[in-house]
Amino acid sequence: MTVSTDQSPDRPGKMRSRRIRPYALTGGRTKSSQLLLVETLISVPRYDPSLAEALMPESRALYERARDRSSIAELSVGLDLPLGVVRVLIGDLATQGAVFVHPTAHAYNHDTNVLERILDGLKRLPV
Repeated sequence: MTVSTDQSPDRPGKMRSRRIRPYALTGGRTKSSQLLLVETLISVPRYDPSLAEALMPESRALYERARDRSSIAELSVGLDLPLGVVRVLIGDLATQGAVFVHPTAHAYNHDTNVLERILDGLKRLPV
C-alpha cells in the first residue's frame, strides 16, 4: 500500500494523508491492544532510524514525536490525527516494542500496597 501525503502551504510538515480515511490507517480497527488513556505517557526507549523509515507516515510521525515523552492527547493534537487512530497506531508500536507505554494511576487502581504507601506519605506531611 502506497501512502502519499499532502502538505499544504499553511500547514508544512504535517504527515497526515488527505487521501486515506482514518479507518484505513488502522485496518478498520477501533480499539488498541492496550489500555491507552488520553493522559497515558508514551516514549521511545531506543530510537531506531531503520524502523522509522519502514513505518507508514502517520506511525513514523508518532514514533518521531514520542522521542520526547508525550501523552496520547498531545500526540493527537500535535499531529492532527484523531484520538482513536493515535491509540490504535501507538498500540501497534507498543506491541512491536518500539515505544514504551508508561503506567498511569489507573494501573494502580486495585493495588492496596500503593494506596497504603500514598496514605502513609500523606500522614507524614507537616500540616
